[in-house]
Amino acid sequence: MTIPASREADLIAAVPKQLFINGQWRDARGGRTLDVVDPSTGSVLTQVADAGIDDGWDALRAAEAAQPGFAAVPPRERANMLMRAFDLMHERKDDLALLMTLEMGKPLAEAYGEVNYAAEFFRHFAEEATRIRGNYQTAPTGNARFLIAKQPVGPSLLITPWNFPLAMGTRKIGPALAAGCTSVLKPAELTPLSMLALADILREAGVPDGVVNIVVTSTAGDVMEPLIRSGIARKLSFTGSTAVGKKLLEQCAEHVMRTSMELGGNAALVVFEDADLDKAVDGALMAKMRNSGEACTAANRIFVQRSVAEEFSRRLAQKMGEYRVGRGVEEGVQVGPLINATQREKVQELVDDAVRSGATVLLGGEPAAGEGYFYPPTVLTDIPEQARLRREEIFGPVAPVTPFDTEEEAITAVNDTEYGLTNYVFTQDLNRALRVAEAVESGMVGINQGVVSNPAAPFGGIKASGLGREGGETGIEEFLETKYIGIALE
Repeated sequence: MTIPASREADLIAAVPKQLFINGQWRDARGGRTLDVVDPSTGSVLTQVADAGIDDGWDALRAAEAAQPGFAAVPPRERANMLMRAFDLMHERKDDLALLMTLEMGKPLAEAYGEVNYAAEFFRHFAEEATRIRGNYQTAPTGNARFLIAKQPVGPSLLITPWNFPLAMGTRKIGPALAAGCTSVLKPAELTPLSMLALADILREAGVPDGVVNIVVTSTAGDVMEPLIRSGIARKLSFTGSTAVGKKLLEQCAEHVMRTSMELGGNAALVVFEDADLDKAVDGALMAKMRNSGEACTAANRIFVQRSVAEEFSRRLAQKMGEYRVGRGVEEGVQVGPLINATQREKVQELVDDAVRSGATVLLGGEPAAGEGYFYPPTVLTDIPEQARLRREEIFGPVAPVTPFDTEEEAITAVNDTEYGLTNYVFTQDLNRALRVAEAVESGMVGINQGVVSNPAAPFGGIKASGLGREGGETGIEEFLETKYIGIALE
């Protein structure tokens, strides 16, 4: 059912709105605040503290002071903290999901899905905390022993985006806590409420003061750059655009900081003529319409073998045309608003450019009228190579379909991008699936599925899509240093 306005107001009134530093809620030193806007109406939901550089220093110093003590906490105790946080997230899933929908716009059903996904990172890394392994071996000469130890990298800076405001935080906080690292997390200024709500959960779960600090700011560069260049923080984990990621890498180089970079994507979805078209269409809907297309893993380019391209496009347009667009808190809504007016304008620019270049509009193609930042599901066909949306992330519910003839042609088209995060392949030929999966240039490949993200699997890309991996067995390694201790024998 539709959520009553009174329920929305009560939840917004209850959520913390200050900075979380050293286990305490406090205002920004300068007293600044920033507006949090509901993208479905364009109206201000609330205001939260807006940190300046002095607040950033306070948070980093708190993390630095807490690091030695937290590194000494036994792995089982760190795992128990994460499991308590996992349980609390599920107990409060109604509040967390509604809060996410209000600040980000996604339909409530998707918000519940993200709460479950986000909580799973805590459970996964609770299990990994007790499995941190080293090694012991005999030197080849026999006169020494090698002891290989794993130690926490140290205070970490975590920067998260607005499109998955809860899961992108837990995906970084989870392995940091499991490894024994303290942190300063800066959520996106557009969607800070989910992370502020999580801070209360972490405190209740027993995370010590200063171990996780959350700093919201509208001047991210002014606040974060000095912290990166300080040499105090030893790790940066960033999810966001490639352009910003490159700047952060330059800053990290000054002190040779460990980095994890989950950057832009330009995923391709390839449908071969032997694919089960019903499954391919359903997979395309998941890969394209999840989060209204505002995902780095979204299928930006859809390549369909020519013999089935027309039928695939027809079915895709029919199903996308049935999606209900509206406020995420309303019953039956499947597509919420885009995050702001700027993003909606960018989506329209890409659509207009494609149409001017010769693309055909099968569905949608114009922004919705009225309040909020809504854009209807859109299907374009016959996308020319020069169209910008063949190269740029769309971050909206726009599905561009282009026909191809041969497997080699499809692979070439998929790899014709600077990005390499994820791709999707639909075929019933196992040999072809493996050939294409190995040939496409990306960190992840989905075979006959439109969603690849899983806390138990390594998430990340190659080329301009980033460095390092999050999730899986490798996720915790990003927060660990390897120390070799040589022991001489007489």
